[in-house]
Amino acid sequence: MLQFHDGKFTILQVSDAQDMQFVRRTMFWMLRRACDRIKPDLVVFTGDNVLGNHLRDSRFRDNVYDAARERKNLETAIRKLMRPFVRRKLPFAVLYGNHDDRNCVTKEEQAEMYRAYPGCIGLEPGEAGLECDTYNVPILSSDGKRTAFNLWLFDTAGYDREADECYEWITPETVDWYRRKSAELAAENGGKPVPSIVFQHIPSAELSKLVEPCGPKDPGAARGRNGTWWRLKEGVSGILGHHPSALESDGGEFDAFRERGDVLAVVTGHDHGNCFEGEVDGIRLIQTSCASFRCAGGPVRGVRTFTLDEAAGDFSTRMHFYDELCGRGPWARFRWFWDADESERAKARLLRCLAAAAVVIAAAVVILLLT
Repeated sequence: MLQFHDGKFTILQVSDAQDMQFVRRTMFWMLRRACDRIKPDLVVFTGDNVLGNHLRDSRFRDNVYDAARERKNLETAIRKLMRPFVRRKLPFAVLYGNHDDRNCVTKEEQAEMYRAYPGCIGLEPGEAGLECDTYNVPILSSDGKRTAFNLWLFDTAGYDREADECYEWITPETVDWYRRKSAELAAENGGKPVPSIVFQHIPSAELSKLVEPCGPKDPGAARGRNGTWWRLKEGVSGILGHHPSALESDGGEFDAFRERGDVLAVVTGHDHGNCFEGEVDGIRLIQTSCASFRCAGGPVRGVRTFTLDEAAGDFSTRMHFYDELCGRGPWARFRWFWDADESERAKARLLRCLAAAAVVIAAAVVILLLT
């Protein structure tokens, strides 16, 4: 069981690692640095842990369907993702995102792969109607006598393999389970709600209440759909990369949170360039940017920490960006440039220039040798 130590407990959130069997090594360098600097008590992966819909890819873009190879590629991707954390003997909890589910390997089969590593918490078959990545993680008090804090992990994405169609929602069954389990925890806590944080991959539409329309030249303006522009509202801190992408339906989860009164914050990923925090109806809404270098993420790539305070029944949080963890020296800048997806065009130009320079130099050498 997880437990507070001296009244504190530190969670490292990794969202949208989104890699595959051929990893971008810079992300793993950043993750190793984060583990060694932060020394978390628990790591929480909040979805899109692997780039599932690209697992068939090879270095030569061979997309011929092969279920056995796809499964092997997924096992390789998960093994590489787990390596920094398993080597440091860190406990970890996993939930899935829309990319995790888009391959021939089911969520339950993926859960078996994660459970094969020491330190895995949860991902056990749950109640009927619940996905295996919908569960709670209790954290005991320093004396081990009660649940002092609770983490909720909710599944938010699914994939209909036959129709090749994705859906993004929280089911009513999930919300009903939350109500029952929340009441059970409160009863065990003398009738008082146990302070909790919700982790889920895709945000609810409630997150959109933290942004407002603006003009394209206004400070902090970010693109939305259909030519719209948005910015963070006053009092909301962080960076808006684009308008939040919300669930089709949250199953009434926020009504349940308000009713139960135990949820302090809802933490999401999914929107790679968004990294901000605000409050709606007394519940903190926190969006964490991506860790991946295999997607557009810009300067906000990194990880987030949560420091739980047992006595206060509350927490503090902050982002740790790549520059903080890996530095701004030439080597760190080069690694970023070489692995980051948004640098693809610049890298292609550089390689063309180097190739042209090599041809010129080779021609000059030949001329010199012949004269």
